Amino acid sequence: MSIPTRLGAAMMLVAVMAGSTVAPPAAADPNDYALNGRFTAISDGQWAKTNERFHDEATVTSTWTIRTSCRTAIDCSGQVSSDQGWTADVTYDEPMWYVTRTVDDWMTCPDGTSVAGQQIIKFFIDHYDEPNLRGWDNTLGPSGACGINKVLDIELPFKLIPIA
Repeated sequence: MSIPTRLGAAMMLVAVMAGSTVAPPAAADPNDYALNGRFTAISDGQWAKTNERFHDEATVTSTWTIRTSCRTAIDCSGQVSSDQGWTADVTYDEPMWYVTRTVDDWMTCPDGTSVAGQQIIKFFIDHYDEPNLRGWDNTLGPSGACGINKVLDIELPFKLIPIA
């Protein structure tokens, strides 16, 4: 065997051996999917709907701090703290994040009493406007509240913008 042939064979052997010792790619850390940080949360009252009819509401802007962890890419949970003084649980159910909380004294009745509302804010990564998230802010008053046999449902478009 000539020297160039031996050299080529040796180089091929080294390349094969080097390739066989490369570690397989590491599996993604589930926490790579976690949602963490500070965000500006905007519930847009200009496009609000009350029981499926457009009806202006006040726009609410607040700052959220979100801390989550994930067991898998689709099993995440944690907490949201708002500068409005509330804290709530946040969960991920593909493809949406959900924040659910009770809003005390949300609806005032004609007799002066008040009823709590259930607020559900759901949002997803907006791939057309990354890194922002979009969704809906729904607050429901229970049927039968204030003597009216009808659910009060107010829905506002929602946007979550990361604070750098």
